[in-house]
Amino acid sequence: MAVYGQLPRSSEGNAVPRSDLRSLFRSNHPDLTAEDVFADRVDEWGAVARSLASHAAAIRQPGFDVADFESPRRNVLVFYGVGGIGKSTFSRRLEDHLSADGPSTTQWAPVPDGVGRLLPVRIDLSRQSGLDFEDVVLALRLTVGRLGCPMPAFDLALRRYWDVNHPGDPLEAYLRRHGYLRRFATAVSLPEQIQSVLGDVAQAVALPGTLGALVGQSLRSVIGSLREHRQNVRALAGCARLADLLEADADPDTLSYYAHLLAWDLAQLPADRSGTPVVMLDTFEDVGDRSHRELEGLIQRVAWLMPNALFVVTGRNRLQWDDERLDGQLDWVGPSAWPQLAPGTTAEPRQHRVGYLSAQDCERYLCRRLTRDGQPLMAEGTRHEIVRRSHGLPLYLDLAVMRYLDLYQRTGHRPEAGEFHYDFPALVARTFRDLSAAERHVLRTVSLFDSFSVDLATTASGMAQDAPALQLVERPFIDSDPATPWPHHLHSLIREAVRDADATADDRWSPADWNRAAQRAFDALGAQLPRRGEDRARMLACLNQGLRLARDHGLELGWLVDAAYRYVADSVWEPVELPPGAEPGPASALAATLSAVARRQRVHRQEVVDELTAVLDGGLLPQPAQDLARYYLAECQRDLGRPRESAAGMRRVVAGGGPLAADAARGLVHLGRRIGDFPAVLSAAERLGTDSRRHRTLGDLWWTQGSIALACSAYDDACRQAEAESADGEAALSRACLAFASAFQDRARADQQIQLARQLLQSAHIRWADIQTENATLLRDAGADPHVPARAAEVEAEARASGLTSSVAYARLAVCFHHAVRADGPALDAARVRLRSCVNGAEFAYLVEITHFFDSSELPADLPRARWVDGTAATAARWAAVVSDRRAALDRR
Repeated sequence: MAVYGQLPRSSEGNAVPRSDLRSLFRSNHPDLTAEDVFADRVDEWGAVARSLASHAAAIRQPGFDVADFESPRRNVLVFYGVGGIGKSTFSRRLEDHLSADGPSTTQWAPVPDGVGRLLPVRIDLSRQSGLDFEDVVLALRLTVGRLGCPMPAFDLALRRYWDVNHPGDPLEAYLRRHGYLRRFATAVSLPEQIQSVLGDVAQAVALPGTLGALVGQSLRSVIGSLREHRQNVRALAGCARLADLLEADADPDTLSYYAHLLAWDLAQLPADRSGTPVVMLDTFEDVGDRSHRELEGLIQRVAWLMPNALFVVTGRNRLQWDDERLDGQLDWVGPSAWPQLAPGTTAEPRQHRVGYLSAQDCERYLCRRLTRDGQPLMAEGTRHEIVRRSHGLPLYLDLAVMRYLDLYQRTGHRPEAGEFHYDFPALVARTFRDLSAAERHVLRTVSLFDSFSVDLATTASGMAQDAPALQLVERPFIDSDPATPWPHHLHSLIREAVRDADATADDRWSPADWNRAAQRAFDALGAQLPRRGEDRARMLACLNQGLRLARDHGLELGWLVDAAYRYVADSVWEPVELPPGAEPGPASALAATLSAVARRQRVHRQEVVDELTAVLDGGLLPQPAQDLARYYLAECQRDLGRPRESAAGMRRVVAGGGPLAADAARGLVHLGRRIGDFPAVLSAAERLGTDSRRHRTLGDLWWTQGSIALACSAYDDACRQAEAESADGEAALSRACLAFASAFQDRARADQQIQLARQLLQSAHIRWADIQTENATLLRDAGADPHVPARAAEVEAEARASGLTSSVAYARLAVCFHHAVRADGPALDAARVRLRSCVNGAEFAYLVEITHFFDSSELPADLPRARWVDGTAATAARWAAVVSDRRAALDRR
């Protein structure tokens, strides 16, 4: 597809036409001019103008409040479409237009009256730009800096972040050497604005001089003043969450929450000194697949926390924030959070598909694309016929131009309108017939793929040479994205039209030919399946394309079963779903299994139990894949507190001897630990092998015995081994467990491990580990923070929403530990009663027993007793020491 780039400017400021080299080099006529054209997108500008007006009206409503974190957001405008249709050029033109004092594009109307001062900034999120999230935040702050006012709350937090993450690297020096940010920094003296804020704050809290670095005593003084709402910092104290953000770990996750501070600072300015940020986020498709939506999650948080800014997103894909299935990967999802991003909405801002041009834009494109002696090469009638049949699709125009040039070169005269009596499928068919036989063969094959490489196309086509595939990818109807596992793909409309075009070709394929091609394509995908731990993006691409091919063409699952086991082995849970298609079969059953397994991180475990039970009862899943469904069914049953059903399922998986047999054996060990049979757990753990999961199993055992040092050592071994094996999910899980265990005894180490666990879990999405990390924070703060019980209630609610009975029990254990450290007997008794309600037969009874070890109180006669590794007395002594050590440490503070 042609790329409609932004036109360079002459010294007088006029657009300088740029040649379309691909068209130019298709003809020998020296007087032919082929110009690369930008379609001026009047309709798209209209959507922007309406969005600006709507946004301005919304933020001026009396009830609008940037500190309202619950209301739905209506501040995101999206333009999406296939590559090469001018989205980036539109984004650049939009920045120019919003920045100019007058109209910068003659076809666009001026900025609507009454929207106030605009602060536009365009941020290129493509991999090639090299920007990270920190740069995005700095760009926003520098843009707001055009107002000439400090942003005190944000600047205070930014200085804290910079001191922690860039010691010895002044912000001013960073901005000077950063190619993208330097263009802002020359107009905005951000370091001076920040220093002004620090000087004011230092004076307000009676610190000598100015704040050199926001750490240690100076940080505590500022936070203390904010929390006490002292008169001298009243302005900042009005930002209710500033103190919390200053206390939080200064990491990229926390940095994303600083967006609220920037929004708050803007909201404090008088209307005549303020402005509305218009943030253009271009090439957004490069965000969604980075580290499993980690960067997208941070950017979404910025959009949510800055409701007084308008975000204009351009990219290849529709923004999925309205999809509730992404719950757990993004903070705010679904139509209730983003009502105007959902399909069917008409209010602005909303989502728009770019690609269908107006008739005027099509005419302008054809007039300017090919010229001779300054006049359009195409006759008016020919242009009108092409425009009529294009329905505004740029791809049709591009194909028509290529065909026009081919005919012009072949005949020497200008083609007439009658030679373009083709609708899109017919034009594709005509283009299809113009290809060589070898290219047609490859094109048919790659129409089976969502994306492909030259190597994959050649192998799947059964060709001996790459030449036909290499020729094909140079055709204008092939789009390319070098950042994807396979860089090339057919426009979706062409994929659909190829089969129709093939039906009338002399060398058309029979249904049997198509099925044989599907099998070759399936086998070629299987040959490119990477080994475990290598190139997960490619593995997912193989899995998704293979599932669709197997379902649509009734193929045996073959390598897909192995790919499914590799998918679950990493404990990283990207969604796997098939689009609607053929009748349910083995591939549909396998896809449903993987979808349920991934969704268990985002929904209640009972939903997953119901789905996996239905898959197994349906009888479509082949025998080698049944253990996959059975194992995760048993795991969810364990989480729901159904140990007998879980144990029965785990035993069947162990007996099957398949890829998950070792995991099922560990599952049985976990069940033994939950009922307190610790000597049996130790004996079984020694037979589990030597991988990271064995170390984690031992860590799970040792902390229950009060042997915190042994537990931490085992968890640390598990982390190291998982990282060495590139098992990201297992590393995140082990790190969360290490944070939990260390929090009983070493608060400084727990701080470090909690931060590391959170970083890993941003990409791993393991719900139990997320909540276990929160339980670690409760244990870390036990005895010190009077709000631990209230915080634990919030953690319990999250755990119950996911159906995680162990997480509920651990949160209640943390409350018992808190009251034991504070020597508050009545509160400990009440907390122990709540913990006792978690006991299911012998399950979790050992946790109640541990709470009696905390204060050496007598065990209830009806409480099932655990079997401790080295006896009750030694275990009780260790737990009593853990409590007394924490109490003594707090007394020394």
